Order: sequence, then structure tokens, then C-alpha cells
Amino acid sequence: MSLDITSAFDGGNIIVNKAAKPSNIRLSIRPDNASDFYQWFYYRVSGGKGQDLRMVIQNAKDAAFTGGWENYLTCASYDRDTWFRVETAYENDELIISHTPEYDSVYYAYFAPYSMERHADLIASCLQEPGVSHRVLGQTIQGQDLDCLSVGDGAKNIWVIARQHPGETMAEWWMEGFLSRLLDEDDPVARVLRQKARFHIVPNMNPDGSKNGNLRTNEAGANLNREWGVATLQSSPEVYHTIKAMDADKPDLCFDVHGDEALPYNFIAGAEGIPGYTNKQAQNLSAFLAAYKTASPDFQTEKGYDLTAPGKANLTMCTNYTAHAYDCLAMTLEMPFKDNANLPDSDYGWSPERAAKLGAAALDPMLAVIDKL
Repeated sequence: MSLDITSAFDGGNIIVNKAAKPSNIRLSIRPDNASDFYQWFYYRVSGGKGQDLRMVIQNAKDAAFTGGWENYLTCASYDRDTWFRVETAYENDELIISHTPEYDSVYYAYFAPYSMERHADLIASCLQEPGVSHRVLGQTIQGQDLDCLSVGDGAKNIWVIARQHPGETMAEWWMEGFLSRLLDEDDPVARVLRQKARFHIVPNMNPDGSKNGNLRTNEAGANLNREWGVATLQSSPEVYHTIKAMDADKPDLCFDVHGDEALPYNFIAGAEGIPGYTNKQAQNLSAFLAAYKTASPDFQTEKGYDLTAPGKANLTMCTNYTAHAYDCLAMTLEMPFKDNANLPDSDYGWSPERAAKLGAAALDPMLAVIDKL
């Protein structure tokens, strides 16, 4: 049986340069549709059962974050439900994926994909729960809806957003766990939070980039996490509409969920570098971090990004913009594409299931700071 390789599906991304021999499959990652960023890949190989596949991504050296290839293992799945890791090496500026499939069809991806169809299912399932409402903040450039779920009756506004960078799919897996616990009528932490706050949740900030198979940008080539405060309807309607909604329901807490290509840890970046960063913001951040560490051993505070010098923060980034504009507690959560080096899993690495557990655990630190916001 001859090999067939395709990425012609939601979120797919690969260019097939040569696939005549299983031992010498030559591939390239297609850049984001309107920019030079690339690193996300997602494709299916058919007809490879029992054959030793050697798949070489030839343009890996010019990917957005080459540090992401070091000690990285590719995700693979037969059923698109369970994603396991397969042998991967970064050698001579090429990413080499080696695997012998057990079935005729196998999918490979940079991380476990999260399709727009699953996103639609997530929105629909949440709306079956008591007290949940839905609104469309606006449309993307391709005309997709920007979904926002709301729940809770409290005076505080908590905004939680994910997937500004569409290839960071672990962010929406995190959202599944977060929403599942928040909407659990039998969970006492969720019940108290819903009494004290109104949650505004955007599970996918970048539907166009997600559908296109982009790593970092939307249909217009805009990096949404560099568009805050400067967004236009032409370049970044996703951020433009979200800011308008935030202006109406000003955040007391803003939580922006991401993934990091290089660092094998879960960590939070705060807004310490904004002009006028307050002691209250610092104290609330410290309390949140401590409570998240207690809630989940998968979260840590020792490794992360260097702090930005006071007054030097980039205010076009969500966390910095919201902290500065609304004088709120704002944070960026980063999760690994690789694994959590402090608690590794050689078979699955950092996985959708673990991301969802970390999402559920986020309710505990929110409860720890809710009365201080």
C-alpha cells in the first residue's frame, strides 16, 4: 500500500515534499497564512501500518522557537482521542520523527489538537448547565463567532481567555477542566466563586488561526497578544471586541492562558513591569501563586520568564494592558508543549488530561484572592 499524507482538515498543517519511501519522508511546516511564524504541525499518514516511518521536517531550523525542538517528543494518535509521544530528534537543523504505526491511519501533531468542532461542542455542553449564558462578542475576519460564556452572580468580574495563539491548543484543553469544575453544582469552591463573581470566559480567542492551522496569528497575520490597546476591526477584531466587552464589565481579575514552546514547566507571568504597578497587585499575585502551588503539584514558581523592569512592560500584551487599564490582577499562564520536567510522564508528556486538571485546580487560587480584589 502506498503512503498518503494529508493535512486537509480543521487545524491541519504540513507540506509534503517527498513521500515515495517510508524511510525517507520529507516534510515542511507551512507558515501561518499571513505571516512568517510557524511551528505548529498536524497531519495524517495513511498506509503506514507496520512500516518504520522516518519523517523529516526540513525547515525546522527556521521555526519561530527552535528551543522548542530540544528534548521534544511528537504527539501521535490513532483515534484522535488518546495522544501519546513518539521518538523525535532535532539533528542537523531538521526535526526527525520516527515511528512504526500499529494501524493504517495515524495522526501526528505538535500538541494534541483542539478542533473548532470540539470548541462548538464545548460551548453547547456548557449551555446545558444552570445559570450559564452565551453571547457573541463579534465576528472574526473569516466571519466566525467569538464565543463568550458567562456565569455567576457576584459583584467581581473575572475574565478568563485562551488561545490568543491558536497553536497553543493546551490552553483550550485547560479551559475544559476549568469550565467543568466551575459549572459543577456540587463543588463548594465553584459555588462560592459563582456567588462572589461574574465570570466572562472566552475559550478560543483566535478561531480563524485555529481553523487555518496557524501557530501564532489570525487571518490577517496579527499576533493577538501584541494587539491590546491598538486593535482594529481590520487587523484584530478578536481583541477589539473583547476590549469593548471588558470596558462594559471591567475586570477585577484577568487570566490569559497560553503554552510555551521551550520551557518544560507550568508557570505564571505577571504584570510587574507596568507603569504604576501597585502593592495590592503584587500582594494579590503572590497570594494567587502560593495557592495555585498548593492546589496542584504540576504548578511551580521557580522557573519562568525574567521579570520586566519597572515601567518597561509592553502594554500591547493582554496581561500588561488589562492590569494597567483596569487596575486589576492580571496574569498569563504558560504550559509546556513538551512535559512538566518536575513531574514527567514518558508516555504522554504534558497532555490534554493534565492541562484540564490544571484548569480545574485554578479555582482554588481564585477563591484565595477573590475577597482581596
